[in-house]
Amino acid sequence: MESVSEPIPRPGQIARVLKGRDAGKYCVIVKVLNERFVEIADGDKRKFDRAKRKNINHLELQPFISNEVENSIYETGKVTNGKLRFAISKFLDEQVSDQRKGESIDG
Repeated sequence: MESVSEPIPRPGQIARVLKGRDAGKYCVIVKVLNERFVEIADGDKRKFDRAKRKNINHLELQPFISNEVENSIYETGKVTNGKLRFAISKFLDEQVSDQRKGESIDG
């Protein structure tokens, strides 16, 4: 039943919420519960200590994985909300700069 093409989520990975109240917002995976569910937080509205349990099918996994968040979770088992906010803003900044590069090449 499990397809090979499905990406495996990792702690520290950025994801975009597709379904639910937070649809369209970006978050960071802070814990993988099993093959179907993860816990997400954004450090702002959804803090690390009150992470949201989310079905992987309701997330669009991004190729960006924050090394700071990943290392902090593996070393201490937790991460600061500031690091989560920083990881999301860093991802969004890179995404915007990549779009600008694409526009200048195409235009």
